[in-house]
Amino acid sequence: MTQTLKLAIGSLIVGIVVLALKLVSWWMTGSIALLSDALENTVNLVTAAAALIAVRVAERPADATHPYGHHKAEFMSAVLEGVMIVVAALVIMHEAWGHFQAPRAIDAPLEGLLVNGVATVLNGVWAWVLIPRGRAQRSPALVADGKHLMTDVVTSVGVMLGVVLAVVTGWWVLDPLMAVLVAVNILWAGWQVTRESLSGLLDEAVPEEALKVIRDEISAKAGDGGAVEAHDLRTRHAGKMTFIDFHLVVPGEMTVAESHGICDRIEAALKKEVPDASITIHVEPEHKAKHTGIVVLD
Repeated sequence: MTQTLKLAIGSLIVGIVVLALKLVSWWMTGSIALLSDALENTVNLVTAAAALIAVRVAERPADATHPYGHHKAEFMSAVLEGVMIVVAALVIMHEAWGHFQAPRAIDAPLEGLLVNGVATVLNGVWAWVLIPRGRAQRSPALVADGKHLMTDVVTSVGVMLGVVLAVVTGWWVLDPLMAVLVAVNILWAGWQVTRESLSGLLDEAVPEEALKVIRDEISAKAGDGGAVEAHDLRTRHAGKMTFIDFHLVVPGEMTVAESHGICDRIEAALKKEVPDASITIHVEPEHKAKHTGIVVLD
């Protein structure tokens, strides 16, 4: 079992435990704000299950019908998470509206807040583990899950402060007001997650800093064997994979073996700097030079 799959299973287990605790907190208090917090965790649980499925699909090797692999399955999971967040926010707003019209006191606030606090700490610890390890595994689904958990931690703290304030002041309308604020916050989180995932589905290029590393490696290694120019560099990412392709111009009299040797050196250098890279190099004779693109260093 891979590390990515273990993390996905861990997210599912943590999601079940945290959801159970937050539902108990809501049952003890009757607070609509704490219910909104539990509803957000329902999204966590569903998307953790989706992430687990997506990770398993993404790890399948390339086949005849998917020659480039199944890596984009993780982006689909992250898009689903964004959609589920929007649904949860709409449900929360609907419930909050009813409590705005008829505010009521909160029962057993101290006990309910203690239970919710335990759930929030558990979410925070797991998010702290999940985000860096998801990035290390280059898993968009796990990173999206971790970011959502961290958003959940922030909103949970805000909800608990709002409930405390409502109890202290007796302004029970603060309870549904906090629920609305939670809904707005998770709508923003949902947009962020969806936007990042759509960029992957639309084959967005790698970030500028990563692109500079790629260009520098091509420039340095292409000149080792006498290449003339590199141009038409294109990059994209899908899950943990980074796809790189470009044209390499070599002298017309160079043999196939010599040009292939240059390509091998470039590929080795790129894979050292960009793990899980898939590299395609199109070799061209000198008269195809465009005199644009990457400057080859002698």
